[in-house]
Amino acid sequence: MIEKIHSVLPEIGLATAQTAYMLALTLVIALVFGGALGVWLYVVRPASLAPNRSLYMVLDAVVNFVRSFPFLILLVSVIPFTRFVVGTAIGTTAVVVPLSISAIPEFARLVEQALLDVRTGVVDAGRAFGGGRLQIIRHVLLVEARPGLISAFPILSVMYLSATTVAGLVGGGGLGNFAITHGYYRYEPMVMVATVLVIIVWVQLIQTFGSFFVRRTDKRRR
Repeated sequence: MIEKIHSVLPEIGLATAQTAYMLALTLVIALVFGGALGVWLYVVRPASLAPNRSLYMVLDAVVNFVRSFPFLILLVSVIPFTRFVVGTAIGTTAVVVPLSISAIPEFARLVEQALLDVRTGVVDAGRAFGGGRLQIIRHVLLVEARPGLISAFPILSVMYLSATTVAGLVGGGGLGNFAITHGYYRYEPMVMVATVLVIIVWVQLIQTFGSFFVRRTDKRRR
């Protein structure tokens, strides 16, 4: 069994690199677009900086609608859109499209919640000093919510690390595809165990680094 695992180490390395590529690109897209959407949700919610009840209800409904889709169903549902964007529905780059569609509203909700945890007195103080909306968002909300935003990122990372393994069911590459093709289909349980161990190490590293940066930025823990 040890010899078998050793023989597939290059394939495990390639699958790990594919997973890293899918996860990194998805997280960057979620950070940019999901972060902006989360701030927008906070700003237009009732009793916030620029309350707009109708707009908030629309944004809230869209976010909840996308988040309600199980990832495998979403993966299949957006195949025509994926093919339109990247020219194919198979492969690591193609999987990034449904991953991003799912991750953007998920991160947006985490961002909104982190901003809601900021004390209203801090926001009121920013207003009292004559700060505009953009100034309050940039210099008050995002600064005060930094520990919550940083802690949200490992949660999102672990969530979509798991989602990349589901992508292996449709030929998306990565560790999930490797576990299925080299472990499950070939009846090699040790290969599947080795793949799971790699994923466990990833999760531990993500959580460790996330906790470290939260401690560094959370003034309450100093």
